[in-house]
Amino acid sequence: MARKIAVGIDIGTYQVKVVVAEYVHQNDQTYPQIIATGLSESKGLRHGYIINERDIIISIQQAVSEAEKISGIPIRKAYLAIGGIGLESTVASGSTVISRADYEITELDVEKAFDESQAKIPQSSILNRKVLHRIPIQYKVDGKTVLGRPAGMKGIKLEVKTLFVTCLEQHLNDLIQAVENAGIEVLSEIASPIAASLVTLSKTQKKAGCVLANVGAETVSIIVYENNTPISLEVFPIGSTDITHDIALGLKISIEDAEELKLGAITPSSFPKKKLEEIVTARLSDIFELIEAHLKKIGRDGLLPAGIIITGGGSGIATIDELARSVLRLPSKIAGLESFDFRQTKVRDATWAVAYGLCIMSFTDNQTQGGGRNPIAEFIKMIIKWVKQFLP
Repeated sequence: MARKIAVGIDIGTYQVKVVVAEYVHQNDQTYPQIIATGLSESKGLRHGYIINERDIIISIQQAVSEAEKISGIPIRKAYLAIGGIGLESTVASGSTVISRADYEITELDVEKAFDESQAKIPQSSILNRKVLHRIPIQYKVDGKTVLGRPAGMKGIKLEVKTLFVTCLEQHLNDLIQAVENAGIEVLSEIASPIAASLVTLSKTQKKAGCVLANVGAETVSIIVYENNTPISLEVFPIGSTDITHDIALGLKISIEDAEELKLGAITPSSFPKKKLEEIVTARLSDIFELIEAHLKKIGRDGLLPAGIIITGGGSGIATIDELARSVLRLPSKIAGLESFDFRQTKVRDATWAVAYGLCIMSFTDNQTQGGGRNPIAEFIKMIIKWVKQFLP
């Protein structure tokens, strides 16, 4: 049987990460196991936008080459994460009258309701943008909320409330072109926060309600879940690099020393500890106040029982979870890799969540075959069924 391999590429402002995973069956368990990773310094990007294509192509090739060397597998196709400040979401509702004479709702009716909801998006919000994902938040049949998909039910009128995740089309095209110019075919594009959530959030957290915050180098992205469904996504043009610059200016030290000081790699004994804490706290407060303002905008501030889960390179800053708890008045924790068994892998750092999440997404197109009922396999199938509704 041919090996089932998936590759995910996460192009961040600071680093390019490549994960190679294989769908394996071992010890009566079936799961996607990471068999190789590749990492390189990301050059040619600013806030997720390409400013020098040649530099980013080289960075991609370096990370891919490292993953190929470790796995022994030539990488020619991959799933690509889309992030940056050009990523955003909007919610719209649409409805349609059921077409069949017996009033049974068909997939065509569902599609018409989706199309109608997309048509309701203001032109100013969709101009120069491409829809990456359309996610049903709520269905109603004849004014009554229904759980699950409505196809097969009967009614006169179908309504759908939809979350549309969009990105700047030019930014998307530039990223795809850079990856393809690096010799890799892009199979599909996935919003980074959605990919990360697949491996950093548990079903319990997503069902209760939570916000996943990815603190990157130059951006902070958030995705809000409720009832196991994403209800909002946002990216802010601020990141952990701003904290580094604040420390460097405030303490009159080099950028390199400021970065190590921020992450606790060097002790602050030679610097005024109180001033360092004030600098870090001030910038982190700015970040969490932006998140709080967004939660207020969507009516979820202080109302997410599973709280805020923090991931990304900036999650390593000391006391970041305590400050998040204080500002947002929500439970707070640093993300782990929750959804799958990582005992067989060397990757335990949640900063790899986006690239690994892409591999999980890729298996939606490559379902495994095998005899017998396996609990892990059933769990994977459940995620596959859930994820497929996200794909346009």
